[in-house]
Amino acid sequence: MKFIGAGSRPGRPQVDHDLVFTIPNLLTVVRFMGVPLFIWLVLGQKEYGAAVVVLAVMASTDWVDGYIARRFDQTSKLGRVLDPIADRLALIAVAVTLVIAGVVHWLYLAALVIPDAVLLTMTLFFFRGHPDLPVSVVGKVRTGLLLLGTPLLVLSRLDTGFPTELFVAAWIVLGLGLVGHWIAAYNYFWAILRKGRMQAHHDDGAA
Repeated sequence: MKFIGAGSRPGRPQVDHDLVFTIPNLLTVVRFMGVPLFIWLVLGQKEYGAAVVVLAVMASTDWVDGYIARRFDQTSKLGRVLDPIADRLALIAVAVTLVIAGVVHWLYLAALVIPDAVLLTMTLFFFRGHPDLPVSVVGKVRTGLLLLGTPLLVLSRLDTGFPTELFVAAWIVLGLGLVGHWIAAYNYFWAILRKGRMQAHHDDGAA
């Protein structure tokens, strides 16, 4: 089974419906709810094992909701906006939590936030809202790597018998994820710029 675009049916175009209450959207809400739970487990309870379970559930919902949406024709305009927001919120909130807990250096957080801050600024400048751009393959792979590397890093804090190996594996995965993060941001930067200029040109012509 393919992981990227899983559930899609060849020859069947994807249509974003005007739906709110769908299983994929519910799973996205679950991913939102996992963020404060993870923060509480790490900072309040120091329960890293349980925090890893929460991260695993959050990562799995990211794949499952996309599969269900494509497989059972439950893609929606709301889900197209909520899903990447949930991903960003999860990645940044988890990174902030791990910085506060002393698990990662603040430079890791900066490497995540800076590209997103630039893209958010551009989006607000050109569109005053969501740019409605398709998620790139690089972006999907990036998210998967970061969601995989983070629990590995948390696991390295536990008494598993091989913390060094987990730490090294986690940073290999996270390093690849960060490279993909910057590549995806570069691609989105130019996509936003092109679409923003086209929209501005169209508005000027209509005026």
